[in-house]
Amino acid sequence: MSEKKVSLLDGFKAFLTRGNVIDLAVAVVIGAAFTNVVNAVVKGVINPLVGALGTQDLDSYSSCLQGPCTTDPGTGEMDGIEILWGSVLSAALSFLITAAVVYFLMVLPMAKYLARRAAMQAAKEGVRETMEVSELEVLKEIRDALVAQRTGGTPGTPGQDSGDGPGGTAAGPREDR
Repeated sequence: MSEKKVSLLDGFKAFLTRGNVIDLAVAVVIGAAFTNVVNAVVKGVINPLVGALGTQDLDSYSSCLQGPCTTDPGTGEMDGIEILWGSVLSAALSFLITAAVVYFLMVLPMAKYLARRAAMQAAKEGVRETMEVSELEVLKEIRDALVAQRTGGTPGTPGQDSGDGPGGTAAGPREDR
């Protein structure tokens, strides 16, 4: 029983060099950079468009659920229950923009690329199958020629081999050998 023990450092190295760990790290870095782009679009484009209807800061949209929503200037505490629906709207818009950008700039082009690649692969497989079929036809012709040569007939004449094996027909083996 000589089991080879893997050292802690070797196991960690194997973990880090797995493809999925590196892919995940790249995805996290790209996601962080992409978040900055989405936030810039929301702040630079969406908020000003919404600002044309009201205020540029969606976070300032709110409603009072109970009582007057007033802030005490001395303590800074809010009287009443305030619902910050502008923050929810801003987060929903950020999500929709992120989803749209990811779909239209990443998922859709990748799906089209993979579909083209699959079609090219299927075409290659079709050519390979055609080549195999044509090779099979050539081999059948050679077999028929050899059978005809052995029996003294011409290949492809009626009563000759029908392709059921060398020297045989559907009725059984030939007896003139």
